[in-house]
Amino acid sequence: MSLQAFFASCPRGLEALLADELHQFGARNSQALPGGVAFEGDMQVCYRANLESRLATRVLLRLGRAPYRNEQDVYEAALAVRWPEHFSEKLSIRVDVNAIRSPLKSLDFVTLRIKDAVCDRFRAERGRRPDVDTRSPGARIQGFLDKESVTLYLDTSGEALNRRGYRQDAGEAPLKENLAAGIVRLTGWDPREPLLDPMCGSGTLAIEAAMMALAVPPGHARGFGFERLAGFDARRWKEVREAALEKRERPRKLAIFARDRYGDELKKARANLDAAGLADCVELKQADMLDAGAPASAGVLVANPPYGARLGEEKALADFYPKLGDTLKKYYAGWRCYFFSGDTRLPKLIRLTASRRTPLYNGPLECRLYEYKMIAGSMRRARGPSTT
Repeated sequence: MSLQAFFASCPRGLEALLADELHQFGARNSQALPGGVAFEGDMQVCYRANLESRLATRVLLRLGRAPYRNEQDVYEAALAVRWPEHFSEKLSIRVDVNAIRSPLKSLDFVTLRIKDAVCDRFRAERGRRPDVDTRSPGARIQGFLDKESVTLYLDTSGEALNRRGYRQDAGEAPLKENLAAGIVRLTGWDPREPLLDPMCGSGTLAIEAAMMALAVPPGHARGFGFERLAGFDARRWKEVREAALEKRERPRKLAIFARDRYGDELKKARANLDAAGLADCVELKQADMLDAGAPASAGVLVANPPYGARLGEEKALADFYPKLGDTLKKYYAGWRCYFFSGDTRLPKLIRLTASRRTPLYNGPLECRLYEYKMIAGSMRRARGPSTT
């Protein structure tokens, strides 16, 4: 199979981890860029990245790149792509455009011009054009504009890859699954270690950790856009899927603990664990972190604590964070503790010194993953290097 050019997008801050992951799937010439990784590979690599990547949001096949100065140049670049070679006119389409430092004023107009070019190419070659469906398209087209060039991609993923297929009830403002997987990876957690999420909400961090521990392919329960594209190799896809599933371990009790003070949240977590086939792997318990002790003498604590600026929250959060620091000192000596937060006050209010601060983005929101190494046998924190 010949090499082709791809771009795998991911939550910002996870690009280096994604590059390492793609290398394991056979990707070549990987280059981490803001928001993703450009790489080369054959379609087997594409199939594996869609099925097995825990960090990617989409895997895009690059079909064209050209300089531009105006919207007509973008239209001409899109018209030059032989779209009918890649998918049928019977598939509906959707076009999305992103830009960094583009001189063009209206991305909506650029989107329309790319759509027109795709349809015009189909009319010229097939005598009919595909319909547009922005809700559930058969083929997704992505345009990206930088200051001088337009790049055109065909989405091989379909729905975003963070949609694993297990989420029954997301709860309020849930972490996306691939961001949760990245957070777990950044903790350096070894599946032989205990892992605790004491504010688990709908259970995403615990579920992603359990899937890692059992080598469950994150995309095993869903379909992909590449299955509808021209040239889809059903035999090769079957081989890739079977090889990934052969590595999967049978569900078993893991040292993964998910707690929440609210019973309604635990119901959501239980429903999601059931849907993921992991109900017997994670211990669920209703408990307030400020009152409950640690489930083991050492391990990894990872949590997405409440943060935000809604009316009525400010005082509650200002009261909560110092108590959280006291709880870590009281119960979690010997643990590595990680908090993912968009609240820059957390390090000051928790009254502990973070040994590491990793910048991450939750969508457009800039956040940090704060690391606190609680030293066993001491109630004082050892100061470590801090990066912003």
